[in-house]
Order: sequence, then structure tokens, then C-alpha cells
Amino acid sequence: MSFAFTPDSSRSRSPRRSRTRKRVLTVLGLLLAAWVAAFGIAAVIPSKALDDLDPRIASIMRKPAYPHAQWAIFQQNPDSGEVVESRNADQFFVPGSVAKLFGVSGTWRTLGGDHQFVTPVHAVGKRQGATLVGDLDLVAQGDLTLGGRTRPDGTVAFTDIDHTYADDIPGATLTAPNPLAGINQLAKQVRASGITKVDGNVIVDARLFRPDPLLDPAPTPLIINDNLIDLLTTPGDTPGARARLDWRPHVAPYSVKSTVRTVAAGKPTALKVKPSADGTRIQVSGTIAIDSAPVLRVSDIKDPNAFGRTALIEALKRAGVAVTAKAVGPNPAARLPRSYGGAPVVARFTSPAYDSYARLIFKVSHNLGANLGICLMAVSTGSSRCADGFPVLEKFLGSAKVDRKSVQLSDGRGGNPADRVTPRAVAQLLRYWQGTSEATRFREALPTLGVDGSLASSCRSCPARGRVSAKTGTVTEGDLLNERLGVGAEAVAGYLETREGRHDVFFAGVNGASASDIDGVLDIGDDVADVAAYLQEATSSRS
Repeated sequence: MSFAFTPDSSRSRSPRRSRTRKRVLTVLGLLLAAWVAAFGIAAVIPSKALDDLDPRIASIMRKPAYPHAQWAIFQQNPDSGEVVESRNADQFFVPGSVAKLFGVSGTWRTLGGDHQFVTPVHAVGKRQGATLVGDLDLVAQGDLTLGGRTRPDGTVAFTDIDHTYADDIPGATLTAPNPLAGINQLAKQVRASGITKVDGNVIVDARLFRPDPLLDPAPTPLIINDNLIDLLTTPGDTPGARARLDWRPHVAPYSVKSTVRTVAAGKPTALKVKPSADGTRIQVSGTIAIDSAPVLRVSDIKDPNAFGRTALIEALKRAGVAVTAKAVGPNPAARLPRSYGGAPVVARFTSPAYDSYARLIFKVSHNLGANLGICLMAVSTGSSRCADGFPVLEKFLGSAKVDRKSVQLSDGRGGNPADRVTPRAVAQLLRYWQGTSEATRFREALPTLGVDGSLASSCRSCPARGRVSAKTGTVTEGDLLNERLGVGAEAVAGYLETREGRHDVFFAGVNGASASDIDGVLDIGDDVADVAAYLQEATSSRS
């Protein structure tokens, strides 16, 4: 059994991709070394040390899942500076996706919460009536969704369990908007500009930044449908019948074949997705129980630029614009001009504001979007090297009065085994936002306990429901020795509503727990969410 993941629904978590046994053992070794370094001198909280805690919180910490675990709690009133609760506040903890608070904050403040990505299409060549003799160049701007999640009211659509986790988390679902919405709009605008024929090529200009393999998943300047093909399998009407498969987005030369069969109620639902080496031919096999809800899986788009080029050529055809170049083929980036001086913009797509994207990243723990922020911070300095985003983040943390030495990060998502934060440093960042004009926007972008995002299914009927806004985080690996799961981290950090309009900042988390299976991991997530709920309830009752 091998799991390596940092998605963080407190009800559902699992790996983005399964790893090999060698990779699991390597990562386990790194985690073990890190835990020893971070916690080797810190004793497990003895029973007597729990006596002054809320008894409900103390009873959670005494559960059998945590015999060797280390807990941290930090709660502070940002107005008075009073520390309400503090346990291991200055110890390094594995944050999981709580680390997204840092990268998204840096990106938000660098770009601005109202920043919109404007993706242009340039006509490079000469116009002869309705014919462009030359190329259409789509200049990618790092737009996370390119309209593929935009609702009619301009907000960004998300579900509690995002399609990016579909291979690993039961219950992942699709949003309603068409993944090709932005591409279709660009094509219609080209037609509206008077062009009906392109006697040349269509090219994606992806020179904004270079994809960094150290960021996993690695962002690309052009992103369509999170660089994924969605595969939705629905059972047939009777056992033995072929299951129905719906997939999107339909772009050549991608094709999908399914041999999935429907089986009797109660029989296993087990789907296997096998793409070809280039990702364009996808085979779905296995079984689905007749009483199963539709099951979503995804397959990677291997070449986002070639995919986007073909998608635009096909959209242009639908809009009434013919292109002489073949739709399927590599993206001819060598034809791109040095600059676009004199090349008119014939189409542009404008994204929702960045705070809407931050909301998506926080609510569903969107790993690609979180890593994208590192690259966008680099671009803000004129660099195309994603790693140059970290000095920008460093500068922001300094201005936010966050102790940088209390934070270790290697990406934007919180997926590196060496990532560490102290609860106090997280609280410093959260306090910073409380002193800005965007405090409410930032807080409301976080998952809400019992309501939405990664906290949707926790504490649905407790008094704290709707009164905790926080980012969750999970790191779990396979413990091959004991045939169980080692839960490196389960954490939550954000804001507790103490009374109307007033919010304490907090961190609650556990490192070094274990679980027999994925359900046990979800139980630990619920325990941590319950700790947050009890902190809120206790403080609210005293206010």
C-alpha cells in the first residue's frame, strides 16, 4: 500500500498519483528524518499537561490514534494580542496544504486581489480582406482556468471534492461550465474582427515562464481544464451491460475507449485508466456496480501547448474561421515573433479577479493553482524562472511581519516532505490579513466549517458550523512496515468567529499519527476539525 498526498478535505484525502515502492520508501525515510529533527527533543504531551485544556480537546488527544503524535494549538486575539491558547507554538510542524496560505498570500499581494488575467490573440501578418496571411498567436498569461470554471455571474465554480483529485478521492465531481469556454470566446472574437480565413498557422506563445519540474504538479502558462481529460463512468441499466462513458473536453487527437461493465449491486466498483505514451489515446476498463453513483477519473494532458493550439483551431472552425494549417500537430513555437509591435489584438479573454482564483485554491486545495502562484510572482519581476518567485514571497513575508525563519517551503502547495511552519508563524500571517482592507475577502476565501470546500463534511450540525474559516492540510504516506498509513500531518489554520465581526486567529494540528486505512485518515481530519470547533465554541461562550 502506498499513499503520498497533500490534498486536504478533512473528509476525503488521498494521493494525486500513486508512487512506486522505491519512491514511497525514499519519502518515508525523508519524513522520518525530518520528524526526528523536528520533534526528537519534544516529548509527547503527558496526560497531566492536558488537564488545563478543554476536556473535549484533551479527550481527542488521548485517542489511540495518537500514542506517539505531537499536537500543536495556537489561538490569539489579533486586536489585543492576547494568546488564548498555546501548545508547541514555536515547534516546526509539517503543514501539508496549510502552506498554501503563504504562497497564495504572496501572490495575492503581488498581483492584487482585483488583478485579472487578459489573454490576447494577435494577428501576425497581413490582412487581405477577410483573410489573414500569417499566424494567430495566443499569448498565454498564466490564467488558471481560462473561463473553464467561470459561472454566468462571473464567479469561479468549484465543488467540495475537485476533479483534480478524482483518481484518488471518492465523490469527486465536475463543475458545470464548459472547459473550453475561454477558447470558444476567443474564436468568436476572431470571427467578429472580420477574419474568416487564416492562411498560416495558430500558435500558443507560452514564453511567460518555463515549467519547473520541481513544482509538482508543474504549472504551464496555458492551462485548459487543469491540463486534464475528465472521464465520467455511469453504470448501465442491467448487470452485464456496458457502462456509459462521458468525457471532456473533446479535442483532437484525444480519444477514449471504455470496456467498463456493469456488475450487480454490492459488487466492487474498480476502474483503471491507461493512457498511451503521449496521453492522446485513453483506455478505461474495469467494473462499476449498478447502484453506484457516476465515477469520475482523469487523465493527464501531456502537451498543454499542442492541446491548446488544436482546441483553438477547432473552435475557430466552429466559429466560421478556416485555418490552412493542420489542426493536429506540435505547437510551432519557433515561428513566434520577438515582439508583437504592430500585430493587432483580434481577441482577448479576461479572467475573474485573482481573489476568485484564491478562493478556488483555498476551498478545494487546488495544487496546480497554488504552484502557479510561485511562477506568477517570478513573472512579476520579469523572470521566466519559477524559482525566482521565492524571493518575492520572502519580501512579502517580511512586510507582513512573519518570522521567515519559522517557515520552510519548497513549493506553493505544501507538498514537499521538508516543508515546515511554526503555528505562531501561521498566526502572524493570518493577523497580517486582519489589518488590511481585504481582510473579509481573504477570510471568506477559506473553507468554512460544515459549509463548503475541504471542511464541508465536518461538524455539519455543531454550534461552530459556519463560524470557522480555515485552510486544511494533510500529509500521508504508506507505512509498509506496519501495513498502515502514517499520517505525517493533519492541520487546520484560519479564523474563529468569537462574536459578530470579531475573529481570533488559530492553528490546530497533529504530526506523527497513524491510521489503519483511508477512513482512519478521515477520522483524524475530523478530530482536528473538532478541535477547531471546540476552540471557537469555548471562546464564543466567554465573549
